[in-house]
Parts: sequence; structure tokens; C-alpha cells
Amino acid sequence: MTLVEKMLARASGKASVKPGDIVLPEPELVILHDGYVETAYKQLHDIGYRRVTHPERVVFVTDHQVVYTTPASILRGRANRRIAGEWRIGHFHDAGQGGHGHLFPMENGLVRPGMFLFAYDMHCTNFGAIGAFAMRAGPSVVSVLATGTTWTVVPHTLRVTLEGEAPPGVHPRDVGFWLAHRLTSGELGVEFDYRVVEFGGSYCDRLPLSGRVALCNTLTEIGVLNIVFPPMSPLGSARDSTWLESDGDARFEHTLVLDVSNLAPQVALPGAPDQAVAVGDTVGIAIDQAYLGSCGSGMYEDFQAAADVLAGHRVASGVRFLVVPGTVETAKRMARDGLTQRFLDAGAILLPPGCGPCAGGAGGPLASGEVSISTAATNGQGRMGAKDAHCYLGSPLTVAASAIAGRIADPRRAP
Repeated sequence: MTLVEKMLARASGKASVKPGDIVLPEPELVILHDGYVETAYKQLHDIGYRRVTHPERVVFVTDHQVVYTTPASILRGRANRRIAGEWRIGHFHDAGQGGHGHLFPMENGLVRPGMFLFAYDMHCTNFGAIGAFAMRAGPSVVSVLATGTTWTVVPHTLRVTLEGEAPPGVHPRDVGFWLAHRLTSGELGVEFDYRVVEFGGSYCDRLPLSGRVALCNTLTEIGVLNIVFPPMSPLGSARDSTWLESDGDARFEHTLVLDVSNLAPQVALPGAPDQAVAVGDTVGIAIDQAYLGSCGSGMYEDFQAAADVLAGHRVASGVRFLVVPGTVETAKRMARDGLTQRFLDAGAILLPPGCGPCAGGAGGPLASGEVSISTAATNGQGRMGAKDAHCYLGSPLTVAASAIAGRIADPRRAP
């Protein structure tokens, strides 16, 4: 079996499963973010539920509205605290307690390699970076809260082996944009909808956790079910004998072998992360805002790489450069190591750990007609403010270089 088939089999109490089987896996955790808690509560309350199954396994994270900016967000935060108490939720992370819900659970050991979990939000695919498998349940998460599970179809797995060494200036987010475009354009000739992408190869073997997270996150929006890597520990602890990995004779639906050695930095055009082109095709487009953070590029190494590009320079006049650490621990480390000061000295604006502007423009919306480049998880119309704003995506290196230049810039030629 593949890694994911093994995890679903174990969670479903079965000796084995195969693609197409319908199973009822029991999750070790169920994760909801602050924007959906009240809706889930109302849906269950309206049909008579006064408690949830296994509340000790339920996780509420506060990352979309960390700072209350509207009367509605104030009331939502108060309701979430009340619901967490009424339902006796086992893991409630209020504002300022953890940070981004797709990042800090790996950091603090709440999500561990080999775990199976359900989550409301699709970017729970991040947990595949350490070899955990989180399925997005969406609104069906209320069924999981009520009964402890929901029916699931065992997916096919696409094995992607990445070889070679990426050139200077090329970040794992660039690799993700490039691969997403090649998959959705049909260039690679494989199905990916409701498939799991399992990564491997010499390029992946050298990636730190932040690089794995970048790849897991960037492919999420194209319709894959999930993305996984062989298990690793984010804390550097010894390998656990319960961790799983694909068998040597596992049956992958397709196997792709790709070389990243000649890849250029990529920019995703407004609309979707898979609308990727080489950065040279967009160089010179004037920007109003740059944003560094989100669940795709919110780890310490992302900010360290951007700070290196920024060193000795100032943010261009007329550009807002928003910097949002992914987690509270990342923010603390940035402060200890001097990264925070470097960003502030350059003229950046530091926002509290969480989703930042990626959550509908919270804390930094775009006005009509404005242009941004960011490391956001996605860039659909209206994602970060006005519907006629233009949202480009790039790596932390490209975003930092663009903030300095005042226009989209090639990080290989940053001043």
C-alpha cells in the first residue's frame, strides 16, 4: 500500500484498503478555524446536538481574525470562547495562542507524523510535510463532530519524484507554482483531481520542513486531495516505529520524475496559483503592496531568506510591505535573532501571527485597482480586498526583491 492507504486503513480499523474503497476513518484530531466554529455550532444545535463526539480530540484555532477590526469579529471571538467551554473542547487556541492553525500544530507536536485527521480548511494539506494526513471535510466536518467520522473514498496516489538542485534564487514555492501549472495545463498528461501527491527524490530529501510545507501548500488549490512526504519530525526527535511509509511495491496511479535544475523563479498571475510564468514575464509591473506570510510561507526560514534579500535596503516609496509571522514561536525567534528589527528598519509593517491579509484582506486589504505581490496561499479575485485588485504570487525571495524595487523584480538580480 501507499503511505496514505496505510493511514486510512489504520484509521478505519482495516487490514488493507485500495483506491475506490469507501471507509469511515476515525480521526485523531478534528480542526476548525475561528471563522467556522459558530456556524458548526448552530448547525448541530438546530438539530438537537448539545455536545460533540470526542471533544478531547477537537481543536479550535484562532488565525483568521487575530485582531478584531469589526463589531462582527468581536462577537465572533466571544462566541467561539463560549462554544469552546460549552463543548469542553480539548484544544482551544485563542488569539495570540499559537498562530496559524496550519503551522503551529506541527511546531508544538499536536500534529505528528503518521496521524490521520479531519479539518474544515483545505490548506490542512500542510501537515503532509511531516507525513501526517489531514483531509479537508469542509462543511461535512459537522458530521465528524457529531458522529466521530464521515465517509471517505480512498484516493489514488500520484508519485512525484523531484531530482536535481534548484538554482540560486529559486525557492520551493517556485517549484510548487511550476508544478501546479504543468499539471493543470495537461502538459504532464496525468489526472490529479481527488488524488494524493506523494513527493520524493533527491531535491525533496534536502528540503527542510519549511520547504516541504511550501510544496504541500502550493498544490492545494488545483484540486488535489492532499500532498504528503515520507514522515519526518519537525522537532528533530528520533524516528517513531509507528510512522508509516509507502511499500516498495506500492501501486501508484502514475509516477512522474522531474528535474528542477534549470528552473527560474516563478510568478503566479492573478486568478490562481497555477497561472505561473517565469518571473521575467512580469518584471517591471508596479506594485502597491507586498505581503510576506500565510500558511504557505510563514515559517522562520521564509522570513530569514527574505531578510537576506532585504539587507541594507529600504522598502520602495509608496509600497506597503506587510510581514506576518506564521506562528507565535516564529515571531519570538525572529525577534531574538534580529530579523524583526531588520524588517522594521527597512520600512516593513509587522502584523501579529496568523493568516494576515490572506484571510480576505484582514489587516491589509487592497483598494480598487491596486496591485500586490505576496506569498499568500491563493490569489483568486477579491481574495485580499477589492474584486478588481490584481494579486500576484511569488516566493519570499521574489516578494522581498519586489518590495525594494517597487515593482515585480527578479530575486536573482535584486540590488
